[in-house]
Amino acid sequence: MNQAPPARRFRLPLTWIGLMPFVIFVTMFLILPTMNIIIGAFQTADGSFTFQNIIDLQNGTIPSSYWISVKISVASAALGCAIGFAMAAAVVFGAVPGWIKSPLLTFSGVASNFAGVPLAFAFLATFGPVGLVTLFLRNNFGIVLQRDLGFSILSFWGLTVTYLFFQIPLMILIIAPALEGLKKEWREAAEVLGATATQYWRMVAFPILFPSLLGTFALLFANAFGAVATAIALTGSSLNIVPIQLYAQIRGDVLGNPHLGYAMAFGMIVVTAVANIIYIWLRIRAERWLK
Repeated sequence: MNQAPPARRFRLPLTWIGLMPFVIFVTMFLILPTMNIIIGAFQTADGSFTFQNIIDLQNGTIPSSYWISVKISVASAALGCAIGFAMAAAVVFGAVPGWIKSPLLTFSGVASNFAGVPLAFAFLATFGPVGLVTLFLRNNFGIVLQRDLGFSILSFWGLTVTYLFFQIPLMILIIAPALEGLKKEWREAAEVLGATATQYWRMVAFPILFPSLLGTFALLFANAFGAVATAIALTGSSLNIVPIQLYAQIRGDVLGNPHLGYAMAFGMIVVTAVANIIYIWLRIRAERWLK
């Protein structure tokens, strides 16, 4: 009589044990808080289900705060893409000495993650009312930034310039591999066919790099739109953007509504998620071209 084969016991490979701290960390500090925000956005104070919090997003100054956040994100992403692309191209194609490449990429890896209170303090110490650059221009040239140039670190452009500190390095890190993926044979073929450098970039290089550029723009937009600590530490309540309104709602002031704050956070999650999905999709398309 044939005996049934013993059931196989499921065993987790030992190599997966090294991932457990990462899985636990992501679950505790990313997945669970995100789920709590999503659930809280559709609850009342007594825990019952409601859509009122989502409907209230169109009331008061909330729509304008989203609009200002979108404009800051677009401005910082566009400037970050333009400046970062120029710097990466100069390094990859040898317009600057080769020894600059390694320090630049190392600095970009650090600066792209430098944000929050330290970044806000650094820019206040540099461009604030008594900052280093502010006092230097005032004492040596008689130039007052806000009066003569219309620039204030606590304004729209002040926050945009601050965001560029991590937007430009992030652009360099992402676009440099794409620039290195442009094959020399493509340029040589274009030159053999009589194309100028401008025609090569306009008709060959930029069409190939366009998905990477557009995808990186979407990533930089999401990066700026989701920046909370830097905006709060730098501008306080002087600039009406979503993170500051969100902080005021969740903080629990007299007029605060934590669940409306959850709804605002849910809106930010949706916007950043869409931007990241666009980036991932365009990056996949770009990788097909560069293979």
